[in-house]
This record gives sequence, C-alpha cells and structure tokens, in this order.
Amino acid sequence: MENKINYIEFKTNNIEIIKKFYSNCFNWVFNDYGSIYTAFSESGLKGGFELTENEIVNGALVVLYHSNLELIKKKIIVSGGKISKDIFSFPGGERFHFLDPSGNELAVWSDK
Repeated sequence: MENKINYIEFKTNNIEIIKKFYSNCFNWVFNDYGSIYTAFSESGLKGGFELTENEIVNGALVVLYHSNLELIKKKIIVSGGKISKDIFSFPGGERFHFLDPSGNELAVWSDK
C-alpha cells in the first residue's frame, strides 16, 4: 500500500535471545535471513530485528512502502529531508533511509 507504514525494524545485540523473548511472551513467529537479521510476523505489523554491536539508542526503524524509490527520494529531498543511507538491495527488494526535518530516521522500501 503506497505511502503507508508497512514494516518496523528494531536493533538487537542478540538475535537468539530476542527471538526467544518475543516468541515466548507474545507468540511472534520468526524467519531468519542469515545470521544478522530475522523478520517477525503474527505481531499485528510485520517487522524485523537487525543485529548490531553498537549501543542501541533508538532501536526502532519505521519502514514505509513506495513503488518508485527514485521518485519518493526526490520528494523527500525537495521537502527538506536528508538521505542517511542511499538505495541498497536486500532480500525482497531495495530501500533507503532518510532523516525527516526533525531528525527522525525512517526508511522507504520497494519490491519493484
């Protein structure tokens, strides 16, 4: 769905512990993508956990969907946003990260 919150991503320092916690407490279901990422479902909103060695300050990343990454990227820049991570590929599509005018980091992905 265009321009809607589609996914939320968190950071974790230990994927196995976080999977056990959320599956035991909330019955979330996990699907691993290698050793540094796991996606979850059965939570009300799909999302995932990315492994990091850094201190987790703001562990949530809201991910929006748009079918045309180049178009929405230009709109973000023109409207005062800043690209914090340029377009890159991942299993399932491509995405980029941006900072809104207040400094909040979000991402936009596409399967196109």
